[in-house]
Amino acid sequence: MEIHNILNKILQIEHGFQHIIDGADEILSTYPKEQCFELAFELFKNKAYQVRMLATTILGRLAITNNDILRFLKEQVSIDENWRVQEMLAKAFDEVCKHRGYETSLPVIEEWIDDDNPNVVRAVMEGLRIWTSRPFFKDNPAIAIALISKHKAHESEYLRKSVGNALKDISKKHCELIRAEVRQWDLSNPRVMFTYKLATKLLK
Repeated sequence: MEIHNILNKILQIEHGFQHIIDGADEILSTYPKEQCFELAFELFKNKAYQVRMLATTILGRLAITNNDILRFLKEQVSIDENWRVQEMLAKAFDEVCKHRGYETSLPVIEEWIDDDNPNVVRAVMEGLRIWTSRPFFKDNPAIAIALISKHKAHESEYLRKSVGNALKDISKKHCELIRAEVRQWDLSNPRVMFTYKLATKLLK
């Protein structure tokens, strides 16, 4: 198995994520961890977004046991301008939380959710959806709602859309909790109203 064969394969596909995940699986199962680490850093410099998606996926797996790599994801991958790379960042963040345990990962989740970069925050919002289908948050939906709602008035519409949709997901099973949350919101704020409309879409 040659790296360039994997790269050639993924470069031919413009959409979707499964081929990226398959490529990462192949590399991670073939090479030693240290080599995968160096390779991923090299691949992340590539001009092709598909290759940077691949690098992000590999780094996400390695970040499960390596906080330096997790920091690289947060500080460097989050500033990539391609939205597909940001989608892989969200998947990578969830991968880390899943393997470390969602409750154990709460300090990291809170750290990322309080970040100034909306892409970092969005990685948590999207990565953990549907939040209340994840262990720990399944039993503690109020904690999920409180974390998500922090950004109901964020200046980034891109992020507010993610916030509203994440709350809408939760409203399917926890409509009263969502009602109680949005009752406290200042709907005279246009940003909050934007999020409110999305969050309450399924409430009767």
